[in-house]
Amino acid sequence: MVLLMTFAMAVSAQSNNQIEPPKKANARAAATPAPAGDPFEGATVEKMAGQCVTLETELGPIEIAITPENAPEAARNFLNLSATGALDTTTFSRVVKGFVIQGGNLQTSEKWSEALAKRMSHRLPDEPGLVKHVRGIVSMARTEEPNSATTHFFILVAAAPHLDSKFAAFGTVTKGMEVVDAINQAPADGDQPDKPVKINRAVVSPCKK
Repeated sequence: MVLLMTFAMAVSAQSNNQIEPPKKANARAAATPAPAGDPFEGATVEKMAGQCVTLETELGPIEIAITPENAPEAARNFLNLSATGALDTTTFSRVVKGFVIQGGNLQTSEKWSEALAKRMSHRLPDEPGLVKHVRGIVSMARTEEPNSATTHFFILVAAAPHLDSKFAAFGTVTKGMEVVDAINQAPADGDQPDKPVKINRAVVSPCKK
């Protein structure tokens, strides 16, 4: 199936405790163009740094503060997915107990369309950085291929130092980790939740100070 393998890196990281590093960090030439006219197209790091995204899930809200300094393209991509409604009605379609929950598979949307398919074809440049992958970090999922991140993201429920300097961390959960934990611990068959939790709506707003 298209793009389901983006989660394989995170899963294999847990089981094998190693990940192939990207061949060329920030090899932007291999990335593909973002959809034209997106709200955060061309936004500065300073503008994106003041934004928070609230994922209004069936189990409660998860608030994420965007931290674009490390991975500006991943941050911009997530903000655009949220602001355009692309994440609305999608689900957290994969979980690894005690490790991560993953969302961003636009094929789970109740509004699946050609436009969403186009968004899933947009490939991001690798942006490995110095941010530590600790509990609450939000980061991009990808395959072992360079520049293969698209729309899939994961939220860590525990520290995962083996992901440091290999994945593009672009946000931190500031409220709602109890919701993340509930999603992570819900009944599942392997990494497939029995009843995937839906994101009813993603809302972008300035972070409250």
